[in-house]
Amino acid sequence: MRPFRIGFPPIVPALGLGVAALALSGCTDRAREQIRIVGSSTVFPFTTAVAESFTREHPEFRAPIVESLGTGGGLKLFCAGVGSRHPDVANASRRITPLELGTCLANGVREVVEVQIGIDGLVLVQGRRGEPLNLTLRDVYLALAAEPWGERQTARTWKDVNPALPAVRIEVLGPPPTSGTRDAFNELYMQAGCLTNPAMADLKATDNARFRQICEGIREDGAYIDAGENDNLLVQQLVQNPYAVAAFGFSYFEANTDRLRGVPVNGVAPTYEDIANFRYPGARPMFIYVKGEHVRAIRGLADFLDEYTSEGAWGPRGYLVRRGLIASPADVRKRYRERALALLPLTPEELDGGSQT
Repeated sequence: MRPFRIGFPPIVPALGLGVAALALSGCTDRAREQIRIVGSSTVFPFTTAVAESFTREHPEFRAPIVESLGTGGGLKLFCAGVGSRHPDVANASRRITPLELGTCLANGVREVVEVQIGIDGLVLVQGRRGEPLNLTLRDVYLALAAEPWGERQTARTWKDVNPALPAVRIEVLGPPPTSGTRDAFNELYMQAGCLTNPAMADLKATDNARFRQICEGIREDGAYIDAGENDNLLVQQLVQNPYAVAAFGFSYFEANTDRLRGVPVNGVAPTYEDIANFRYPGARPMFIYVKGEHVRAIRGLADFLDEYTSEGAWGPRGYLVRRGLIASPADVRKRYRERALALLPLTPEELDGGSQT
């Protein structure tokens, strides 16, 4: 956890939902006049940058608190209820799930506003002292699966996985199970690699639970190392360990290209252009979720949302791009800004249909 704090919130006693809702019914929340944001470590540096800019531009408001808890942990807090003891915004390195949105709705959080803030690449990276790797999704899956295609895992080196690869031991540093980045890794790398075997598509159609066990289950014998949420620490470990490969956000790789080397996947290197056009297999959208109920109650939250969705922040020449964000296409930015400023709530039907409009 890496909290970013400019100033500190007042200590607020626990409130029952009814009392908390009453506190939020006026034009300001007297119990808390400071924006509170929780969630993804990947989205953390971008939201932190917006918080810094917001504080400079709006000195009349108290500076936001931004806490890095992981996507799952952040959404759990976000969906727990409405009121001053609950956060206003959740950072997410994946889309909210139907189950999470259902929890929000059941707890009275009925105005969940979804904003796709941009694109990130969940990239594979190694230190420059390591022997260069050029992997496929199939290679990654076969190297890390607990039961590759339902069989016993025996690979110890990359050469065991693919004779064209070097005889270097498999050592991958990756996100923990509680992280939205782990969810993205499972989908973009493990499932995609698993599905290169046509039999797995049939299994998915007939026994989804077994499919997920085979295609998402990661080995626990030391080849995959749960490296936590601290991406800066991951960079240090890669520099020190020539054998290791790590999976983390493109922004951290871009900030350390003097020390790190991107690993091509399916022949595509992790570059800004190939993540922006989704050619790189690890490209993924990133989000923030905002409580519409709180926008009308927490001082400065509407202005913060306006700042986040401005071209000066998330546009192709915005300051977030200079921090490593990959800008969404212009039509996507326009659509999400309109939704954000209108406080248009996300519906379960949109999630069920897979729509991000």
